[in-house]
Amino acid sequence: MEVNEAKSHVAPVLECSFLGFTFIRGKIRWTDPAFREFKRRLKRYTSRSWGVSMPHRLGCMRRYMRGWMNYYGISEYYRPLPGMDQWLRRRVRMCYWKQWRKPRTRIRNLIRLGAPEKHAIMCGLSRKAYWHMARTLASQTGMTNRWLAGKGLLSVRELWIAGHYPEEAR
Repeated sequence: MEVNEAKSHVAPVLECSFLGFTFIRGKIRWTDPAFREFKRRLKRYTSRSWGVSMPHRLGCMRRYMRGWMNYYGISEYYRPLPGMDQWLRRRVRMCYWKQWRKPRTRIRNLIRLGAPEKHAIMCGLSRKAYWHMARTLASQTGMTNRWLAGKGLLSVRELWIAGHYPEEAR
């Protein structure tokens, strides 16, 4: 077996990483490159130019998120997960906004989902970018977190909590 000089070295445990994990202050956590790759893959799955249906897109995301969390879920690092969930929900709202395309479709869907009519009309007729529109009051009151979860979007935070605090221990 050949030793890879770039990957192999003798160092204290606190200064090295192994299989995507590192130790910081005595706690195990994923490495920054592993988390960047996780975010990059989710960004690819929520790309507006990927012309697939939303159920297929959410199914791919679910499989990848579960696999990543099954491997890296032993990490004791929780801090970036709530922000990651917010970012991911906004990306999915952006994909729905792009799929709805026409103003009348956007207005009709937002009203059907429970957004106030005035806000739905203002947002539906807006020419602002998808990323901006995914954060408006109308899109957040229409496409709620519960609605997105019902469509199949998983929460990274909830996956981490389920792995660290199983139901029988609560």
